[in-house]
Amino acid sequence: MELSNHPVQLSKILNFLVVNILLVFEQYNYFELNKEQEDIKRAAREFAESEIPKFAKSCDENEEFPWELWKKVCKNGFVGVFIDEKYGGAGYGYFENALIWEEFHRVDPGCGFATLGTTIGAETLQLNGTEEQKESYLVPLPKGEAIMAIMITEPHAGSDVAGIKTTAVKEGGYWVINGTKTFSTNGSIADYAIVLCRTEDEGERHRRFSTIIVDLKSEGITRTKLRGKIGMRASDTAEIHFDNVHVPGENLMGVRGKGFYHIMDFFNRSRTWVAAQAVGAAQGALELAVSYAKERRVFGEPLSRFQAIQFKVAEIATKIEAARCLTYKAASAIDKGKIIPELSAMAKWYAARVAVEVVDECLQMHGGYGYFSDYDISRFYRDVKVLEIYEGTKEIEKWLIGRRILGVKR
Repeated sequence: MELSNHPVQLSKILNFLVVNILLVFEQYNYFELNKEQEDIKRAAREFAESEIPKFAKSCDENEEFPWELWKKVCKNGFVGVFIDEKYGGAGYGYFENALIWEEFHRVDPGCGFATLGTTIGAETLQLNGTEEQKESYLVPLPKGEAIMAIMITEPHAGSDVAGIKTTAVKEGGYWVINGTKTFSTNGSIADYAIVLCRTEDEGERHRRFSTIIVDLKSEGITRTKLRGKIGMRASDTAEIHFDNVHVPGENLMGVRGKGFYHIMDFFNRSRTWVAAQAVGAAQGALELAVSYAKERRVFGEPLSRFQAIQFKVAEIATKIEAARCLTYKAASAIDKGKIIPELSAMAKWYAARVAVEVVDECLQMHGGYGYFSDYDISRFYRDVKVLEIYEGTKEIEKWLIGRRILGVKR
């Protein structure tokens, strides 16, 4: 019996399949936004579309931090939303935080990172700091009264965090810091920073370090803004030199010798907002390409009518959605108290990879025009590459994922 000859029976079967497919999707739809989350996402999108374009191009061309925009972002409550309410934040989770990062980067990755990244390091301070430290250093951040940094990387120690050489020696009631940090986000504009230092000469390799909160206006600190970045030029990056910098003993964050683990606490959380950066940038690039494809005419037809373009858009949209789901899952897990390093690493690695691939294809769809700065896609193209580098290179992410799955300890 052929179903095509029995339309009623075929209709019943199709209805049955549709209902069951919908039930399956409903069962696994973990990331349906509630009303408050929808409002947060909508507000972030409306603000980003209205305000960020006023600053994006000029800040990129001049390598300038968008001070005026940052103040507006703080005033509208988008900075440090993961910070607890008693420390001045909105008290939301990393999921809501990811929604905001995504919407800002959909409009412009450079200004998105520059403004929202002014709390960088607050993730681990909120976990490991004393109440006095949290009151002093977290409270000013959402208000736009201070900018924070976290200083880990050194000229000869990047991916190998335990290879850093900056020292902090206890002398009386002070820590005396000597060394150099580089590629520090907010380094030349931040008011204070969490600095990873070597405090022990012996013992287990990963227990020789401590994190210390440093007032960056202290005597003995030299800050040099690094220029000439390919992208993310609105975000400040600097090299910091410490020459016998005296820091009060009470500025030690958490337990002495646990600094390496404090940094891992940070990475396990920060990788979710890097993943959100990537999802947002990829989505923004797709929207630019779709708009261009509808307007551009080739051989007398809109570019969007060509099957090659339709296939590209289908593949791009699918990759973005997969990256978004993985990002949301990683952020949501943290909010549920499930710290899964390999999941955060998966989200960061995959979303960043997708962003680089997607933006490349979207620029290709623009043809020669995409190669010029008059078109925003050229800026996206330059901005997204760093997503595969900071907060752990793509090689480090895959190394971490593989070791965790295989149970390799060393």
